[in-house]
Amino acid sequence: MARPDRLTLFLFVVYCVEIGLFLIFAPWTVLWDRTLGHLPSQVLRAVVLHPGVRAAVSGFGLVHLIWGAHDLTLLLSRRNPG
Repeated sequence: MARPDRLTLFLFVVYCVEIGLFLIFAPWTVLWDRTLGHLPSQVLRAVVLHPGVRAAVSGFGLVHLIWGAHDLTLLLSRRNPG
């Protein structure tokens, strides 16, 4: 399996950081309450507004941040082949 080039890896790190930060903080904002509070199903609304689900979404964001940090160390540790 071929290793990704530096630009692809850099863009993936940027993606991981952005989505990670968004997923960590978004479930705890008023925007989350307002947006998902308009769901037509009472059951679905109760599920997505539950603190456990919010914590799971934040945990998924943390996974993205860790993955991005791992790939950043890979990117920084690569030697320039020239």
